[in-house]
Amino acid sequence: MVVADLHVHTTNSDGTLPLEDLPGVARRAGLDAVAVTDHDQLHPDLDRPVTDRDGLSIVHGIELRVETAFGRVDLLGYGARRTGALTDLVERVQHDRIERGRAIVEAVESYLGHEIPVEAERGIGRPDVARAVVESDPDYDDVGSVFGDLIGGDGPCYVRRRVPSVEEGRDVLGEACAVVGLAHPLRYPDPEPALDLATELDAVEVHYPYDGDRGHTGASGPRTVEDVAAFADEHDLLVTGGSDAHERELGVAGLSSAEYERFAAELDEL
Repeated sequence: MVVADLHVHTTNSDGTLPLEDLPGVARRAGLDAVAVTDHDQLHPDLDRPVTDRDGLSIVHGIELRVETAFGRVDLLGYGARRTGALTDLVERVQHDRIERGRAIVEAVESYLGHEIPVEAERGIGRPDVARAVVESDPDYDDVGSVFGDLIGGDGPCYVRRRVPSVEEGRDVLGEACAVVGLAHPLRYPDPEPALDLATELDAVEVHYPYDGDRGHTGASGPRTVEDVAAFADEHDLLVTGGSDAHERELGVAGLSSAEYERFAAELDEL
């Protein structure tokens, strides 16, 4: 039974769930805890590493994309505090996200031949663009098809953005967060070097909806979710997990009560 969803995006980045709605939505999903892990930024309305709202424990987190020698991966920081270094990094990355968002919107509008209802503003992500296409173009009725046809990595409207190095990201998050982990290792083209990277972190995301509806490739290749769980145990890494929610459905994946107790104990060390 999932009691903690530690991978949730809000309207602060490219999700549709406002923070004020989070306790009610989480309660209906049977959750005791949620981590807000907005892309490349902290939530302005969370001022503590862990906050209690209406009986829900909200862990202040961040999902940060970084560059490695083998490609880009995502790091998850939990129990975040606003250090000077993290604030500076977030501001730099957000500036680039806005520029990249504007370029993607312009490319999509040129390709489709009409405007789409989205603004290139702070927090914009490709799901925002995809939802705008679905809203405005009758040829697209789901977000996944927009990623597949237009804005996925091989799409005609994809724009690559600049991201921090893994060394910078790991150091900055390590200073600001109680726990730093590797996100969704089986999403990467080659999970092996990503898992090797996880041995230098505190945690690895084991529970994740690899067959989700956002164009994820799923768990393929020689590694399975069970392998990742065994890897975490072998290397004494914390297990994390979550739904990677960008809409309002929480608890699709996450931690059991025992797993969350171990994770929360690390947050208590703050």
